[in-house]
Amino acid sequence: MHTIQSLLQVFRSRKMAVILLLGFSSGMPLFLTTKTLQAWMAVENVDLSAIGLFSLVGLPYSLKFIWSPLLDRFTLPFLGRRRGWLITLKIGLLLAIACMGLQQPKEALQLLAINALAISFLSASQDIVVDAYRTDLLQPLEMGIGAAIYVVGYRVALLLTGALALILADKISWPIVYLLMAGCMVVGILATLFATEPKEINPPASLAEAVILPFGEFFQRRGVVQAFFILLFIVLYKLGDAFVNNMSTPFLLQTGFTQTDIGAIQGAMGLIATIVGTLAGGAFLSQVGINRSLWIFGALQAFSNLSYLILANVGKNYQFLLVAINIENFCAGLGTAAFVAFLMNLCNQRFSATQYALLSSFMAVSRDILVAPAGILAKNTGWSMFFVISIFAALPGMLLLPFFAPWNQQPVAVPRPGNTDEEQNLWDTK
Repeated sequence: MHTIQSLLQVFRSRKMAVILLLGFSSGMPLFLTTKTLQAWMAVENVDLSAIGLFSLVGLPYSLKFIWSPLLDRFTLPFLGRRRGWLITLKIGLLLAIACMGLQQPKEALQLLAINALAISFLSASQDIVVDAYRTDLLQPLEMGIGAAIYVVGYRVALLLTGALALILADKISWPIVYLLMAGCMVVGILATLFATEPKEINPPASLAEAVILPFGEFFQRRGVVQAFFILLFIVLYKLGDAFVNNMSTPFLLQTGFTQTDIGAIQGAMGLIATIVGTLAGGAFLSQVGINRSLWIFGALQAFSNLSYLILANVGKNYQFLLVAINIENFCAGLGTAAFVAFLMNLCNQRFSATQYALLSSFMAVSRDILVAPAGILAKNTGWSMFFVISIFAALPGMLLLPFFAPWNQQPVAVPRPGNTDEEQNLWDTK
């Protein structure tokens, strides 16, 4: 009963409202350089292989650990260590997204790629600071729910930049759509102004310390072998999901669905399914721990790709499209809630920006690099075989779980570094 009351109190806190809005601003840029941009390019008859390779503009998400020590070490002369960087990056994103409205995909693909790459760099930098802010701010009991609330805000932004953007694109020009999306970054700017700065926990004293200590501390604490398996797991855990996400929009357009169909069903209904899945995942995680959640939700993520395989064989069927979208998004929400909480609990709060950036950069490898040939693969194998491959792509990550997150491992009362809260072992991450 005490745990349930504590969880309800967490949901009602101002802290969670800020995390919700920061999650929203973090989610704004992603589709504008991936799925939504792919739809714009597809409508402009850009080659399918080029659309698939465009995932490489997301490379900054995989490399952000390189400059993350700068954000751990240096503090801008306003708003504090985390919020100063946040507001600067959000203003930069507003301007960069607005510039996308000046692009012409068919005539100047290279300029479009450069603009998208700039957005990805600013967005990756924003994610470094938001992830560090969330990791520094949340107490152990709040982490599962905090991860879920963050993902809900993130997914609302994906609804806006995905579903609504596609629906609007059927009625107004794509450049105007991007200008409207740029204006929505004001939400994140206002959230940053009203947020509180986390308590400072002995930040790095020099740039050398900010660069060297986070990586050394992580490998020393986990052990080289286990740390290697953890990093490999982070790369592979959502690989199957990433294959589907990277090519779902071109698949649905080629199947015969309109942009409005995709926006309304994949966006709106998918958002609801993801929110339900994320919140259910956060609540379930608090009862069974992260270890078992990673097992259960990972298996569900893999099997959810079967719904797209069936849709590829059924063809243009609105009823089954609704079923497929709900299944895939619900399972993705479950997995993301556990995965985000897992990453937060791996971090030492002294170096949370750098360590979380390192971990999430490995996660982005599957989303942005390993799936780059997805368009070529779909073109050569056909959609049915492509979705079969996506199911098998989810299995290697699951096979790594016994090495660091065994099903029956007992929780050990070892606090997360930088956090001395006595309830740390509730989350079963050690």
